[in-house]
Amino acid sequence: MKKRPNPVTNPYLAGTILGVVLYAAFVLTHSGLGASGAISRIQVAFAKLVWQSHVDKVGTFAAMGAGDHNPLDHASVLLLFGTFIGGMISAWYNGRMKVEIFKGPKITNIQRLIFALIGGAIMGYGARFARGCTSGQALSGGSLLSVGSWAFMMSVFAGGYAFAYFGRKLWSN
Repeated sequence: MKKRPNPVTNPYLAGTILGVVLYAAFVLTHSGLGASGAISRIQVAFAKLVWQSHVDKVGTFAAMGAGDHNPLDHASVLLLFGTFIGGMISAWYNGRMKVEIFKGPKITNIQRLIFALIGGAIMGYGARFARGCTSGQALSGGSLLSVGSWAFMMSVFAGGYAFAYFGRKLWSN
């Protein structure tokens, strides 16, 4: 018997829970939520395996993993894995765990995956350039009333609206 997906969570309840989690992150880890810092730490850990001297010479890498310092010894790495595992458990528990590709009728699966890869690469570069990912900038920086974080998020929304005109043609019949 196939399990029917549970209805989605009330957005006001979800927002309240997210606020409590963000506050707990500040209290327990002395930093906010965000994934790009953890991803950078994982990259530095892999770089250390093959080229320790490079990690020691590059300032941003050295701050995370110079010498004997373990770049994975940081709360953000646990937060990243916890978010992934928690999302998987929630999807499984609510009957929403499946592999699928969301796309419009005018685009192939391969095109959709290529666009997703290109968009992900652009967002990854933007996260490094902006010194934080969208979750870190919007949630953590926004909650601290950082002007840069608010400007970043307004730019993200403006860019999304500007691109929507061209992108929606791929999603409509």
